[in-house]
Amino acid sequence: MIERRVEVRPAWPFRLSRASGPDGVLQVRRGVIHRLLHHGPEERPVIVRVAQTARDRVLLGAHADDPAAAAWGIERMRFALGVDDDLRPFHDRFRDDPLIGRAVRMDPTVRLRRRPEPFEALAWAVTEQLIEYVRAAAIQRRIVWRIGRRCARSGLRDLPSAATVAAQAPAYLTSCDLAPKRALALRRVAEEVASGRVDLHATDAGVLEAGWRRLRRIPEVGTWTLSLLALLGQGRYDALPAGDLAYVKLIGRLQSGGDPRVRASEDEVRAFFAPYGEWAGLAAAYALRATAPELRAVAAAA
Repeated sequence: MIERRVEVRPAWPFRLSRASGPDGVLQVRRGVIHRLLHHGPEERPVIVRVAQTARDRVLLGAHADDPAAAAWGIERMRFALGVDDDLRPFHDRFRDDPLIGRAVRMDPTVRLRRRPEPFEALAWAVTEQLIEYVRAAAIQRRIVWRIGRRCARSGLRDLPSAATVAAQAPAYLTSCDLAPKRALALRRVAEEVASGRVDLHATDAGVLEAGWRRLRRIPEVGTWTLSLLALLGQGRYDALPAGDLAYVKLIGRLQSGGDPRVRASEDEVRAFFAPYGEWAGLAAAYALRATAPELRAVAAAA
């Protein structure tokens, strides 16, 4: 095994998360992030560790049997953690926003918790449809435990590959507590990715959009699922999962003058966050952090 290390100065104030992932694949041990990934068709195992050595320094190290795999693992974790994201334009534009301004000023280190691989974001979005998050996380842990990849030496686990998921019988996925329709949808999206018909890593916008259209034709895959793929798997800050219950409840409360029982429509959520433009996804995350007085002020002015 070879080791590659890179020390990075984040492009914007950064704070390394101290919380392990609910699906069990990202682990934090003594303040250091540990993650097992797999590179290329050969699925070479890559163990990546990330530590914050100073307020403006992040150290990433990768162990693999190939230099290219180690470099890839570091690059994917830099993406997942948002280490290189320059958020100054967002903060300059919205630091005085009536809804999110105070939250933006109080904590400029907020990042979206992305997935190193876009298929992870897509697969987990399918498992999270229409159920509470705690139950979805339990389903994800079962999938990882039963068919995920593992490294005995490190004790780490990784999600199953798209090819592995595509090879499962829907009934077996249902036994992980997935609803039958979503078990079938999970296998079908995995088949599209494993076959190469959908390229989640494409850099060409036309290729990406063609892939989204193919996925959208699968029953149970809608705009919410694809928005999570774009936001957390492909790094698009403009993507907004407007159907998310948290946003439906938040905007309903704002538009009703504070009534917690009101639910907004997806179109109303999208319209509300439209002024945030290319930053809508990050703005929505900050909106959930806004304090009660700010919510009341915005509701009164609406």
